[in-house]
Amino acid sequence: MDLENQAAIKKLADEVGAENLMVVLGMPSEGVQIAAETLTTGDPSWAGPLAGVSLRLPVFHILEERVRAEVPADVYREKLELMEMVLDLDQIEKGLAEIRTKR
Repeated sequence: MDLENQAAIKKLADEVGAENLMVVLGMPSEGVQIAAETLTTGDPSWAGPLAGVSLRLPVFHILEERVRAEVPADVYREKLELMEMVLDLDQIEKGLAEIRTKR
C-alpha cells in the first residue's frame, strides 16, 4: 500500500473513528495480505504514515463471497468476473480471515 493511501486512510480514521470504517480491497493476492496487515496492525515496512499505528480496521476483498454478494450482478459481470477467474480466491479469503482474527 503506497504512502499516499496510508495517509488518506489514517486521516479518515482520525476524522470519523476507525470503529466506523471497513476497507474493501481489490488488489491481486500478492499484495492484499500486506495491505490488510498495514491497515490492521500497522505498516510492516515501518516506512509510511501507518508505521507503528494499529488501526485495527476490518479488511475484506471485493471477491470474498459476503462482499461480492452485495455487488449488483451487471456491475460484477462487467468489472469483477474476469478477476475472479484469475485470482486464487481461497488463498485470499484464508489470508484475510487470518488477519481479521488478529484484530
